[in-house]
Amino acid sequence: MSERARAESVLKDAAATCDAHLRHWVGQLDGAVGQVTAYQFGWTNDGSPDRRHGGKNVRAALALGCARAVGGDPQRAVPAAVAVEMVHNLSLLYDDVLDGDALRRHRAAAWEVFGPGAATRSADALLMLAFEVLAGPDGEAEAVAGEASAALLDTLIQLAVGESLDVLFEAAPRIELSECLEMVSGKTASLISCACRLGALHGGGGPAQVETLAAFGHDLGMTFQLVDDLLGIWGDEAVTGKPVFADLRARKLSVPVVAAMASNTAAGDELARRYALPAGPGRAGEAELARLVEEAGGRRWTVERAAEHADGARRRLRSLADGPGAVPGAVADLDALCELIVNRSY
Repeated sequence: MSERARAESVLKDAAATCDAHLRHWVGQLDGAVGQVTAYQFGWTNDGSPDRRHGGKNVRAALALGCARAVGGDPQRAVPAAVAVEMVHNLSLLYDDVLDGDALRRHRAAAWEVFGPGAATRSADALLMLAFEVLAGPDGEAEAVAGEASAALLDTLIQLAVGESLDVLFEAAPRIELSECLEMVSGKTASLISCACRLGALHGGGGPAQVETLAAFGHDLGMTFQLVDDLLGIWGDEAVTGKPVFADLRARKLSVPVVAAMASNTAAGDELARRYALPAGPGRAGEAELARLVEEAGGRRWTVERAAEHADGARRRLRSLADGPGAVPGAVADLDALCELIVNRSY
C-alpha cells in the first residue's frame, strides 16, 4: 500500500469511527443552531452529493492515531477526536464570518446561508459541547478528562490570540515574518498539537510520549498551514473549493506574501506597493501579484519552511518509535498522514 493510500485509509477509518458520535452530540443542539451545525459538518442535503463538504477529519485521525501509537485503545480517544473536530469546525465558522469568506468546502459558507449571527451562535454551542464531550459519560470524573479539558482550554486561548492577530493584520500594510508565524502557530498548529496531546493522554501515554506527540502535532500543524497558504494562491479551484488567487484578492497577509515583502527585493517592494492599493476586478492583477510573490522568493521560502517543519515532525515520530511502548504500525500511520499533509492539493 502506498503512503497516500495508507493515509487516506486512516482518514476514512477516523471518519467512520467518529461520525455516529458526532451526530449523537450535534443532535442534541435544537432549532437553528442544530441546523447550522449539521450544515457545517456536511450532513444536510444542499443539492450536491460531494462528500468533501464534511472536511478531511485530519484532527480526529491524529487523536485516534496518537492513542494507538502509545499502545492505547483508540476507542478511548473517541471523545478527544470528537472534541477537536468540534473545535476545528467552530473555528471555521468564526473565521468565515470574520474574513467574509463566502465559500467553504465547495459550497456557500454557513454564514452565507444562515446569516453571521446564526453561524456564531452555532460556534458558541459547539464550544460548550466540546467540553461536555471531554467530561466523559454522565460527567464522569477522570484524571485524564480534567487534564484534557485544561489542554483544550489552553488551546482555545491560543486560537483566540491567533484569530485576533489575523484580524489586526488586516489593517496593517505589512507585518514581520515572525508575527505571521506566531499567528499560524495560534490559529492552526495549536489545535493540531492539541489533537495529538489529547489522543496520547486518552491512550494512556506517559508524560514524555505525550509531550513528544504534542510537539509532533505542532510541527505538523505549521506544515499544514504553510501548505494551505500556498494553496490559497496557487491551488486548483476545482480541488480546493476556493477561487484561485482567493488570498491575494482579499489582500491576505499569508506567509508567502509576508516572506516576499520581507525579501528586500524589488519584486517584494513592488508587491507591498500594490498590496496597499484597492483590489481591482478580474484575475489579471491577481496573477501579477502571484508572479511578484514568486519572483521575490515568497513561494520558495514557504515551501522550504514547510519542509523544515515536516522534517521536525518526522524526527519526533522517530524519537517516539525508538522509545518503550510505541506501536510501530500506528507510528507508521502518523508518518503517512504527515506525508499526505506535506503533499496535499486541497
